[in-house]
Amino acid sequence: MPQLILSPWFFILVVSWVIFLTIIPSKVMNFYFNNEPETASTHKPKTHAWDWTWH
Repeated sequence: MPQLILSPWFFILVVSWVIFLTIIPSKVMNFYFNNEPETASTHKPKTHAWDWTWH
């Protein structure tokens, strides 16, 4: 059964995880995001009570 031969598949697994954990995160983190987070406003919006006109 060729599925039990560990030799080529273990190497492919290790190399793919090395790529996923080292190269790809550094490439993704280099992107500049246009929407930078801003501090929340201290101004609270004025809310109105809801009229229950059918009661």
